[in-house]
Amino acid sequence: LAARWCRAAEEMTTECREPLDLIRLSLDERIFVKCKGDRELRGKLHAYDQHLNMVLSDVEETITTIYKDEETEEEFTSTKRRQVEMLFVRGDCVILVAPPLRTT
Repeated sequence: LAARWCRAAEEMTTECREPLDLIRLSLDERIFVKCKGDRELRGKLHAYDQHLNMVLSDVEETITTIYKDEETEEEFTSTKRRQVEMLFVRGDCVILVAPPLRTT
């Protein structure tokens, strides 16, 4: 009976029945977050809530800016990167969350 209960509990924790289950399964793993304003974050997920507010650590933030020369109509892309030890991400800026790739 105990073995069956443990197996059932294990299945419950690894199932994806709701969208936020995918986020739950990514706790303590590195994730990719695309935000409004052409910002991208890669970091270890420590906490989240139903609004997709998240706490990330060891974050690499990438900000991409596109400039347009008004005279020549030529576009230039600028990319800035920075490292942040701990970061709170407000859920209303989140566009996409990608969990780590799983091969099993």
